Amino acid sequence: MATQPHMTNPLQKSQPLQQMIRGDRHLFSTSDDTVMMKQILGTHAPDGREVDVKPLLNVVEDILQRATPGTEGLVHPTNQAQLDAFDDKTHHVDFLGMLEALAYTIHKISCEISCKCSGGGDAHATTLALFNTLSSYSWDAKVVLALAAFGVSYGEFWLVAKLYPTNPLAKSIALLKQLPDILEHNESLRPRFDALKNLIKEMLEVTQCIVEFKELPPQYINHETPVMSMALAHIPTAVYWTIRSVVACSSQIIGLIGLGHEYITSTTEAWELSSLAHKVNNIHGHLRKQLALCYQHIDEKRHIEAYQTLVRLFETIHIDNMKILRALIYAHDDLLPLYDGSTKKRVNLDILRRKNVLLLISDIDISHEELSILDQMYKESRQQPGRPESFYEVVWLPVVDRSTPWTEEKQKNFETLQNMMPWYSVYHPSLLDPAVIKYIKDMWKFAKKPILVVLDPQGRVANQNALHMMWIWGSLAFPFTSVREDGLWREETWRMELLVDGIDQNILNWISEGRLICLYGGEDIDWIRKFTLAARAVSVSIRSPIELVYVGKSNPRERVRKNNAIITTEKLSHTWPDLTSIWFFWVRLESMWYSKMQHGKTVENDHIMQEIMTMLSFDGSEQGWAVISRGSAEMAKAKGETALTSFIEIDQWRPHVDEKGFVPALNDHLHQLHTPHHCNRLILPGTTGSIPEMVVCSECGRAMEKYIMYRCCTD
Repeated sequence: MATQPHMTNPLQKSQPLQQMIRGDRHLFSTSDDTVMMKQILGTHAPDGREVDVKPLLNVVEDILQRATPGTEGLVHPTNQAQLDAFDDKTHHVDFLGMLEALAYTIHKISCEISCKCSGGGDAHATTLALFNTLSSYSWDAKVVLALAAFGVSYGEFWLVAKLYPTNPLAKSIALLKQLPDILEHNESLRPRFDALKNLIKEMLEVTQCIVEFKELPPQYINHETPVMSMALAHIPTAVYWTIRSVVACSSQIIGLIGLGHEYITSTTEAWELSSLAHKVNNIHGHLRKQLALCYQHIDEKRHIEAYQTLVRLFETIHIDNMKILRALIYAHDDLLPLYDGSTKKRVNLDILRRKNVLLLISDIDISHEELSILDQMYKESRQQPGRPESFYEVVWLPVVDRSTPWTEEKQKNFETLQNMMPWYSVYHPSLLDPAVIKYIKDMWKFAKKPILVVLDPQGRVANQNALHMMWIWGSLAFPFTSVREDGLWREETWRMELLVDGIDQNILNWISEGRLICLYGGEDIDWIRKFTLAARAVSVSIRSPIELVYVGKSNPRERVRKNNAIITTEKLSHTWPDLTSIWFFWVRLESMWYSKMQHGKTVENDHIMQEIMTMLSFDGSEQGWAVISRGSAEMAKAKGETALTSFIEIDQWRPHVDEKGFVPALNDHLHQLHTPHHCNRLILPGTTGSIPEMVVCSECGRAMEKYIMYRCCTD
């Protein structure tokens, strides 16, 4: 009678595994973590050797990721490029030497895990035994070596399972081990494999985190740093539960050996692995938070260091501007940091070497009016390349709020602006280091309003904000220094050319022809109708045309646009249909005020400052106003009702026009109409430069009261 082959009872085979599960379950519910960790800490006796575990961890990650079955089974296609890349990472002399030194330890731990897990011992006792074996290593080395030992046996198991159907050698090994046909019965074992896969993922993530702590730069953070000290206190617990998970995963794999086709499926094993995965995941989350705090500390230290480096650089004399530009824009050579707006190509910083560089600093909400005027001035300066005022380059530094996410919409806005600029710009806002942004805000007083910082060919700051000079004189302000600004003001007088330069060529032609010119503004269309009608009557009375031009109001919006349409339709006067021209008229006046103020000028000691203040106070009032001139020297001005009254009363002062001239006769009559009771308002944008403590009234010389006003730029 034939002898019946011995049949293995799967229930008997799983008894050691069940004992381990019961031990784990008991530990989860009743163990004292403090007592347990005292045992673990008692095994820790590092001998000072330093092990670079990162290359070893890379190999282990590769094994575990390739070996772990996915939902579709054991399918991990590998191309030649991946194999070559892996060879490049692992075939270094230092790495191979380290592996040679650690191979015996990895083998020893692997054997210890196999032996103890096969015997069905208590999981904590097995883990403690591994800690005793690894006592002389640092915490990061302990966990990586344990993971490597598991990776070897786990990788071998799945390698046999994968090659089993097609490779005779693998088939023979599987037969001797009585491995089940994993590919054939993958579906039934899926809950266990899914739980195993999830736990391995968590183990890897915690191990990566532990190694990351070890790699933090010691020049910025050390064990005594509070955030680091707090994190390191949790490392032993993280290492313990990761190695404990290694033991659990090994037990699962060993439990499959010998099952053949008569395996059992149990939700208990999956529950156990899931519980461990949950615990390890919580540990990982906590470590990640601590790691983030460590990185924040490092960033702060780096930013302080980078900021101080910038301060020192700007205090040092250089042979050219490259050190400064590299520190401000991008210090490395791994990419081209500038975008050339004229060619739409990326370029190197070397293109700016030994040139005058104007840094246009703004956020990505810079107005199209500002860009339009700058674009016009920049292109005009390039029309005659030989002129001295064309020897400068502009670079846009986009300063963005790093605390808010960089969205697709912001990226589109940025690209739109970048493509509108004919000059250079930083390729992306992320290239600007936070220390640079801090320097820009602290040292150059950038808030929100655009500024134009001028660097000379050696990188020295020639002007912290030349935008006012650019608005007033354009490229004629080159090289945009304070000395040049002072010189330009010395040549200026209060005249119509100063008010409209670069805005309206017709007015400049009328000035040369000696015509009467009247600029008027405000938003009250009823006053506009009355005033222009009265101006026509005056023109008839003096038998001389008066060229009327409506210049609206600062921050021109819909009401000014409507007024333009009405004035044009009813043929009341000339207009500037492009609101950018109106915007620029008022921005130039504000720029004149700030420019004068920076040079210590006030209404008490400077005539031009007094006239600028009067114009700005006209704009701040709710009524209209008018400025009348003939040629360059003669000018008269008045608020709306006063100007209207003087024109209506032309018959009273008409006899003096032939004797004195139109503008002097008008000024005399305006002086008679002037009353001591007046109310002037001066509205200045609070984000453009520094606001003086005291401003005196341009009419009476008394100090004006200061108020804070919040205004939305909509009608």
